Parts: sequence; structure tokens; C-alpha cells
Amino acid sequence: MTDILSYKDYYATVHYSGNDEVFFGKIEGINDLVNFEGKSVAELKRAFREAVNDYIETCKEIGKEPEKTYKGSFNVRVSSKLHKEAAIVASQKRISLNQFVQAAISYALKHDDEVIGVS
Repeated sequence: MTDILSYKDYYATVHYSGNDEVFFGKIEGINDLVNFEGKSVAELKRAFREAVNDYIETCKEIGKEPEKTYKGSFNVRVSSKLHKEAAIVASQKRISLNQFVQAAISYALKHDDEVIGVS
């Protein structure tokens, strides 16, 4: 993954604004909006760590669970052709379409950029 920071099992996407000449980021995977910024990479990383620590502390103070709950199900929209092809392959392998999709996602995560054609 690129353009990602991690700290204490929290992740953030980061970007650069040429207009403002500042790096900025957002903590991902939480139910709240937490942004941070810095003029340098070192400042951005420091601001991210501070944002995570502040978020954890704030959640603790108000008695809130800080992380988003992933329930393990989500809707995926694909073309009817891809849906049909996946269903046929799953049937041939004697597994459910859900099991096939789960295996495909697991494979893609293990093989990262090569699967989605990014080098």
C-alpha cells in the first residue's frame, strides 16, 4: 500500500495539497472524522500519532468504542457477466459464491499490487 500511515493499529490515508503546500491525512476505519496535517513528512507523521492518541483518549473519556465495527458482510456490485462467470466457477469447485469471493479477496490481499495490475 502507498500513501498510508499506520500507528497503534490505526491507518490513515495521506495526500499533498500543492495549493496550500501542506500534507494532510484522515484516519480510516473509524466512525468519526479525524484529520491532521503537517508542512513536512516528519510533521505529518507526528500530527498523525497525536491525532490517534487524542482520538483514543477522547473515546476513553466519553466511554465510546473508538473503532468501526466490521460485521463481515458488504454488498459488491459487478457486471452480470462477471457475476455469472464467478457463479459458474464456484459451482465447478463445489463452493458457494460467498466462499469464492472470500477466497478471491484473500488472494488479492496476499498478492497486493500484482492482482490489480499496479506495479
